[in-house]
Amino acid sequence: MSTKSRTRSKARLSRSLGIALTPKAARILEKRPYAPGEHGRTKRKADSDYAVRLREKQRLRAQYGIREKQLRIAFNEARRIEGLTGENLVELLEVRLDALVLRAGFARTTAQARQLVVHRHILVDGKLVDRPSFRVKPGQTIHVKAKSESLEPFQVAAAGGHADVLPPVPGYLSVELDKLQAKLERRPKRAEVPVTCEVQLVVEYYAAR
Repeated sequence: MSTKSRTRSKARLSRSLGIALTPKAARILEKRPYAPGEHGRTKRKADSDYAVRLREKQRLRAQYGIREKQLRIAFNEARRIEGLTGENLVELLEVRLDALVLRAGFARTTAQARQLVVHRHILVDGKLVDRPSFRVKPGQTIHVKAKSESLEPFQVAAAGGHADVLPPVPGYLSVELDKLQAKLERRPKRAEVPVTCEVQLVVEYYAAR
């Protein structure tokens, strides 16, 4: 798929879900804050309970850019952990390496964060990790490989070039952006995680399946 097609696809999905998945999608959503398609502007009948739960599940999945199977696995694990399943689920997703690369400001979008990891630019505690789904543990440090620091995307990041499109760095992450380094200080709490989702509805969606 071409870059233009991917951008169009993200914009359509953003309008369908009512959340901005990329900075460009945010601008499009601002101009066209309604669903895509010829009936996007028309008032639709109230969604069923199933449709509401499905949309929240799709919202969560889209914001982390993961497949259905990956979300289902994370949900099953969250259910086995002590505490509220929905909060556990968000915590498990948030400690993914690609999610933290984005939160730290090393990347502009989830897709770019994943690409940086896959292309072997990111280290965790000095060891190369090329799996976006790798779970970072509290106390571990994420940093850009020395040989990659001079590349343009990282120079832009180190200069704070993504600050205009990303939310503030959450409290569970400490970042030294000029050094392209971040540390997961503790487990994230749902209230701190900058994702738009009613996680209890996601729990209800999977519980009914």
